[in-house]
Amino acid sequence: MSVFSLFADLVGHFADLLQPLFGASAAAAAIVLFTALVRLLVHPLSRAAARGQKARTALQPKIAELRKQHKKEPEKLQKAVLELHAEEKVSPVSGCLPSLLQLPAFFLLYHLFSSTSIGGQANELLTHQLLAAPLGGRWADALGGGGVFGGAGLVYLALFALVAVVAVFNYRRTKRMMAANNPLPVQEGESVPGLGAVSKVMPFMSFFTLFTVAVVPLAAALYVVTSTAWSAVERAALNS
Repeated sequence: MSVFSLFADLVGHFADLLQPLFGASAAAAAIVLFTALVRLLVHPLSRAAARGQKARTALQPKIAELRKQHKKEPEKLQKAVLELHAEEKVSPVSGCLPSLLQLPAFFLLYHLFSSTSIGGQANELLTHQLLAAPLGGRWADALGGGGVFGGAGLVYLALFALVAVVAVFNYRRTKRMMAANNPLPVQEGESVPGLGAVSKVMPFMSFFTLFTVAVVPLAAALYVVTSTAWSAVERAALNS
């Protein structure tokens, strides 16, 4: 039995358990439950990432000193900052690990609800819906069916609205964090190479979720939306 067949059975069992509570939307509820379980598994890493963020904040006074020492030498400043992180055993990219470990679950859902057959048999999960929207359908299918304000279209509008609220929350929070953790300007109008572009893009990362929700199967979109909302609440709680 393939991993996709095992995963399909897992989602099916979850849906059967939730059937009395959610009826025809039991499979959608099962995906939300599965997402929550995945997030619980990576929560220890999220806590470690939050501790790493606090440790990086604590390094700011030392980094300020390095900035003074290498005021006109951006390459030496960048090297010195990396060496400082290594000495203090603080990883500048530790916050990425929880997101990377979730990718396999996302791709499993994407494949599962993009395939008409699993293990040589018809994919029965494609018959499930979230209200009026098929879990294997996409935003384009909803537009081609009842339109923006049709049954499936309204489901997507609700998801887009939820993502937008979370994105605005993350945007404001990221801007505040980046203001508190200055991207180490070497001198006025100049920054450490590479960090300037990252600092400009990072606050907008959550808005890219809107594009993802629009192009992937609804089941995968549910995973993304649930995980994004979980991340927003989790990060706010861990960094409070």
